[in-house]
Amino acid sequence: MFFLFSKIAGYFLSPLFWILLLLVLGFIFRKRRNGKWIFLASLILFYLFSNRFLVDEALRSWEYPLQADSHLNSTYDAAIVLGGNVVNFDRPTHRFIFRENADKVLQAIALYKNGKVRYLMLSGGPGDLFIRDQYEAASMRNYLLSIGIPDSVILVDSLSDNTFENAQNSACMLNRQIPGGNHLLITTALHMRRAEGCFKKAGLTVTPYVTNKITGKRRWDAGHLLVPQAAGFIHWNALIHERVGYRVYKIKGYL
Repeated sequence: MFFLFSKIAGYFLSPLFWILLLLVLGFIFRKRRNGKWIFLASLILFYLFSNRFLVDEALRSWEYPLQADSHLNSTYDAAIVLGGNVVNFDRPTHRFIFRENADKVLQAIALYKNGKVRYLMLSGGPGDLFIRDQYEAASMRNYLLSIGIPDSVILVDSLSDNTFENAQNSACMLNRQIPGGNHLLITTALHMRRAEGCFKKAGLTVTPYVTNKITGKRRWDAGHLLVPQAAGFIHWNALIHERVGYRVYKIKGYL
């Protein structure tokens, strides 16, 4: 039930939904005095949410800091790689299709190849309200096998639909396979706060390893400050989802 609620709520938390709602209301009340103000509000919101400078500043307040590999210990028992837009397998072409968060699995491969981790714990189920037959962790495992990573070092959880389940299922497997282990937690900079809290609540010792950091050096050029960009909506949507998700998880006792 919680999974269903979270997915439905996600649609209503989208800035594009808010703007669409204002446009519909503006059309309904177009012949009334307030109609033009509703349309104006939708235009203002469109500009603000499409402004990359504003969303970058908001992201800086939430993204987990990126650290150099020099802060890592010599070795960790496992790298826990969380799914979510990493890779899928295209059955008609028999090819792996990498998504925007493929950095997670690429960093995990490098850590394993460099001897930083002994095992790779892949956690990610369908995670979609409608598509229930695509198991992302299984796709990640198949990709790792295809490039020569031994099956003996890969642990797979393909049942998790959300971060809470990622933590619970991974903790169960790792505590059985590597009791008392010390692990790296690999997920995006935007998602790390919620993920780290869930894994610590599950009783695992984890060191955050951030990927997919969105913000970089502050830019002051006119294009970044003033020109609307579609990416702004994507990043606002992700940020709102994470901040609200963190609060909900806190209330639920998942953190």
